[in-house]
Amino acid sequence: MTQITLINGDGIGPEISDSVIKIIEASGLKISWDIQTAGADVIEQEGTPLPERVLNSIKKNKVALKAPVTTPIGKGFRSVNVQLRKSLDLYANLRPCKNLPNVKTKFENVDIVVVRENTEDLYAGLERQVDKDTAESIKVITRDASERICKFAFDYAVKNDRKEVCVVTKANIMKLSDGLFLDCYRQIAENYPQIKKREILVDNLCMQLVQNPSQFDVLVLPNLYGDIVSDLCAGLIGGLGVAQGANIGLDYAVFEPVHGSAPDIKGQNKANPTALLLSAIEMLKYIGENEYAEKIEKALFKTLSQSKFTCDLGGALSTSEFTDAVIQNL
Repeated sequence: MTQITLINGDGIGPEISDSVIKIIEASGLKISWDIQTAGADVIEQEGTPLPERVLNSIKKNKVALKAPVTTPIGKGFRSVNVQLRKSLDLYANLRPCKNLPNVKTKFENVDIVVVRENTEDLYAGLERQVDKDTAESIKVITRDASERICKFAFDYAVKNDRKEVCVVTKANIMKLSDGLFLDCYRQIAENYPQIKKREILVDNLCMQLVQNPSQFDVLVLPNLYGDIVSDLCAGLIGGLGVAQGANIGLDYAVFEPVHGSAPDIKGQNKANPTALLLSAIEMLKYIGENEYAEKIEKALFKTLSQSKFTCDLGGALSTSEFTDAVIQNL
């Protein structure tokens, strides 16, 4: 039986985790869940939002499904997400953004995959206070990180029958840093003659995404642009409540929704588990359980096509009622 780490999070995390576990169990797939707690709720007992036992569990099992966790503001604790990415070298952030059945949006036929470099750029955290009126952040772009994220994007395109990989930079202004990222893309692209290539500046991309998003296929971006553009793309398909994500490295992978822990609706049985369920479906594909992934995805899509929604999408179903509806459609 496959063993997978489950970080059930805090806020609405435990509720949507329970929902996803029930749906996967109802599909007939047997998984042994190694349940780990993290986030604000464990600080008092363990002194950190990300105890070492959580990292050890992921290192043992190689794959994790993670519900949202809260990082306390102003307490000196590093973001759990950032710490996971750094500790496990999860260099690729994968964000598929595709229209869902019956979820009304301004655009149709959106099917974009955002591949975001996850370890450097301005998010390297190299900042200093020059004087009382000046602060400085250092943008770090390296050849190794740029080449491997571009290779990841092209490999993903080949594996998933995508047609084009478009690189997004501001290399006309940041000629050295973004210029290096662009140069690495061009060199890696030569090894994939079957995939179309495209180059675009990030400001132009944002304009075109809100005019005609269906023209884009796979986007590969440095860290900061990828963070911004992936949320923009989530808005094109209905918002963060339906946006899935994954952080993938050479040895480990953590699958998680994009949205936060929503402590204001904790325990009210109204959270939408769709984003975590989509992340779990992507996880099942990653571990080779494609039959079950397809089965669960069809049940979810059928549920949405029947206008069975939680309140965030304009429906009236509770978390448990939505879960039951998906299970019924299995």
